[in-house]
Amino acid sequence: MMPELLTPSFDRFSKPLPLLKAGSLEVRLAQSEEEVKAAQLLRYEVFYEECGAQPDETVALLKQDVAPIDDFCDVLLVIDHACNKIVGTYRFMLREAARRYGGYYTATEFDVSKLVSSPGQIMELGRSCVHKNYRTKPTMQLLWRGIGAYIRLNQVNLCFGCGSFSGTDVSMYKQALSYLYHNHLAPPDLRAKALPIHYQKMDLLPASQVNSKEALRQLPPLIKGYLRMGGFVGDGAFIDTQFNSIDVCIIVKKEMMTERYSQRYTHSSTHLEAI
Repeated sequence: MMPELLTPSFDRFSKPLPLLKAGSLEVRLAQSEEEVKAAQLLRYEVFYEECGAQPDETVALLKQDVAPIDDFCDVLLVIDHACNKIVGTYRFMLREAARRYGGYYTATEFDVSKLVSSPGQIMELGRSCVHKNYRTKPTMQLLWRGIGAYIRLNQVNLCFGCGSFSGTDVSMYKQALSYLYHNHLAPPDLRAKALPIHYQKMDLLPASQVNSKEALRQLPPLIKGYLRMGGFVGDGAFIDTQFNSIDVCIIVKKEMMTERYSQRYTHSSTHLEAI
């Protein structure tokens, strides 16, 4: 069951986004604790029930993806007004919020010191999911428009976060991981590195053996979307046994986002490739 939309009552870190709609769908920031809870319920449904993540005792009891870091983040919602339900969500953390919280979620998997030392506003993206009945072009397009609007509104210079492959069997993604390493590795000054405890090298195949078509087939839609925005990946993947995933660190610079976002996601009629 999809979480219901509830009455707004609070402010977080960002100013409200401009009105962004497509048909009965709207994307905006959560405006109440109840809406944050609804996003956590959707995350539980997708990450734990659908994708096989292992909940701790609290998460299992509540059937809700609760996380203390949520109190320091803006939560993006995709809302279907036809049924008054939240059908997609994303989590954004700005630099000042991370300072207050004490760090970034991505730092639990990657050394992000080079990213944190980058000048200007930085933003962590995470916990992205869409209800299985809404994984369509209009929904994905609205998500990207919401990201772009948030970036512009908060004058973000650099975005980063974890992009995930489902499951922990690296052999399933040899082509994709090798393709990312050989074609989209971040420059040294922005190259986050997976922490040693669960480090997995990505160059599993030499460049000459990478089949781009097969690699792109293996890439998850969200990672494809970041690449189309000019994204890079860090050094090494992180094997996340709790969330049953193989994670890579995604990094996107403002100048790349601005150019490619304006080309693809500014207008609701823009064609969105299947991501």
